[in-house]
Amino acid sequence: MNPALTQFGDQMSHLTGVRAIMKDIIETLRGGKDRDFINLSAGNPVILPEVENLWRDCTADLMASSEYGEVVCRYGSSQGYEPFIEAVLADFNQRYGLSLTDRNILITPGSQALYFFAANALGGYTTEGNLREIVLPLSPDYTGYGGVSLVPEALRAYRPAIEIGKEPHRFKYRPDFQQLEINQNTGLVLFSRPCNPTGNVLTDEEVRRIAELAAPHNVPVLVDSAYAPPFPALNFTEMTPMFGSNIIHCISLSKAGLPGERLGVALGDAGVIQVLQSFQTNLCIHSSRYGQAIATRAIASGALADISETVIRPHYGNKFTILEETLDAAMPEVPWFLHRGEGSIFAWLWFQDLPISDWELYQALKAHGVIVVPGSPFFPGLRDDWEHTHQCIRMSLTASNDEIVTGLRHLAKVVQAVYQSAPAHHQPAAVH
Repeated sequence: MNPALTQFGDQMSHLTGVRAIMKDIIETLRGGKDRDFINLSAGNPVILPEVENLWRDCTADLMASSEYGEVVCRYGSSQGYEPFIEAVLADFNQRYGLSLTDRNILITPGSQALYFFAANALGGYTTEGNLREIVLPLSPDYTGYGGVSLVPEALRAYRPAIEIGKEPHRFKYRPDFQQLEINQNTGLVLFSRPCNPTGNVLTDEEVRRIAELAAPHNVPVLVDSAYAPPFPALNFTEMTPMFGSNIIHCISLSKAGLPGERLGVALGDAGVIQVLQSFQTNLCIHSSRYGQAIATRAIASGALADISETVIRPHYGNKFTILEETLDAAMPEVPWFLHRGEGSIFAWLWFQDLPISDWELYQALKAHGVIVVPGSPFFPGLRDDWEHTHQCIRMSLTASNDEIVTGLRHLAKVVQAVYQSAPAHHQPAAVH
C-alpha cells in the first residue's frame, strides 16, 4: 500500500539528523564483510561487566519477589511506578537538598519521548495561531532535537561563541548571550548538559542566566541531563545539576546501562509536569514498569550512583585521554581543534577552513576503513548559513583502545592529504 499521509504523517515518516546517516553507516558495515571497519560512530554505550551484573542482580531480585506479577502483569499509573518515583525523589532530595514531591516528577519511555511531549505541548502554534518557538541556546546540540516537533519552523537554534583555548588545538563553545533571544514568543528552551555531541558542559552561571532570561516570560527550561550526575555521571569536570522554578531537570538511564528499557525522568514544576503527564497518557499510557522496578533497586541501594562514579565515568574518561593523546601525537600541522572533553561518550573535532565538506570527509574516511559521524546534523534549528557546520565530525568513545588509536592515525593521514591537495584559495587562513 501507499496510503495518503497527512502533513504530520509525511513529516514523521522521514528520518532526521544522524538517524538518516545511520542508514548509510549500517549498510556500509553490512556490506563490508570482507573488510574490517573501525567504527567510531556508535552511540550505543559499552556493555561494561559490572554494569550488566548490576542489572542482572536487580532483575533476579525482582523475579524472586512477590512484586513481580504486580509489575509486569498490570497496568499502572501514567505518572510512573510508585516505588521508582519514591526512590528517585528520596535520592535527589537527600543528595541536592531539595524538597520535591510526587507532583514534581514524571516517568517517561525514554527522554526522547519527554522532549517530544514538551516540544509539541509547549512549542508550535497556539490556539490563537501564534508560533511559540523551541529555542536551542547553544548549537551544535543533540541531533534528536531536530525531530521532536511536529512544527519544524518552531525550532530555532543560536550560534555559540567559540573560545580558543590556551592549550594548542583545543576550543570550547559558550552561549552567545548577545545573540540569544528568549521572549514572549518562546515556548520552551532545551539543551543538553553534558552535551551530545561536543562533550561541552555549560557552567552553573550559564545555566542560571538562561533560566533567568526565560523566567519573566513563564518559559520552561528543559535541561537534558542524559550524561549528568548522579547517574550515569559521565562528566569529566566538576558540575552541579541545576534546579529552579522554571527548570525541568530531565534524566535518562540509557547511558547507565538501560537503553533498551527506554526510561526517562522529568523533575520540576508541578504545572508543567501535569501537562506532560496528560500528553503521555493520551499517547502511550505509561513507561515500562519492568525497567522502573529494577531501577528502583539500583537507585535505592546506592549501587547505581556508586557504579556510575567508579566504573562508568572512569571507563569513558580513560577513552577520552587516549583519544586526546593520540590526536596530539598524530595530527598534522593543520588548523584542527578538539572540543574540551567535559563529559558524554563522544569527542568533537573541528577542522577550520576544511577544504571539503564534513560529508565528503566522512566518505573519505570510510574509504580508509574508518567510520565517524559528519557534524552537520548536529545543528538542528540553525537558520543562517554558517561554514562551521560543515567543518566538524563526531567520534565515539565506545571503541576499543586499539581501534581509537588506529582510527585516529588513519584520520590524520586523510586530513593531511585533504589540506595538501586543496587549491591555493582553499588553504587555511589564520586561526581566529
